[in-house]
Amino acid sequence: MKKKILFVTGTRADFGKLKSIIKLVKFNKKFNIFIAVTGMHLLKEYGNTYVEVEKSFKKNIFKFKNQSIGNTLETILKNTIEKFSNLVKQVKPDLIVLHGDRVESLACALVGSLNHILTAHIEGGEVSGNIDDSIRHAVTKLCHAHFVGNKLAKL
Repeated sequence: MKKKILFVTGTRADFGKLKSIIKLVKFNKKFNIFIAVTGMHLLKEYGNTYVEVEKSFKKNIFKFKNQSIGNTLETILKNTIEKFSNLVKQVKPDLIVLHGDRVESLACALVGSLNHILTAHIEGGEVSGNIDDSIRHAVTKLCHAHFVGNKLAKL
């Protein structure tokens, strides 16, 4: 039976980093790939970048709007948890793959952790000196597998 991997992307920046990984895994017959598209991808003000995801991958794309311009981070967190939780119940992934330090990653890491789903975090351990550090650290603590970008981040 194929394992289901659910990738989460909320911005053009994180999709740029996830895209090559998704392509590699997509061609492995042991896996079914699913992509959750949310965040800034779905905002007209940021260019509706979800179109780039749809052009790159034609199927198993699930879009859910978690925010509007002006929403607080707490509102975005709440919306993402609720909508991603529903998606996880539908897809039933064996692995969730997250990137970075955005509130979407935190919400999805929480859902994965609370549902006992193996969750991987890409680019944890980076240091920027603002709230992103706290979010990134929390995501790392909630995830099971870690893929850092450099030796300093590994510490």
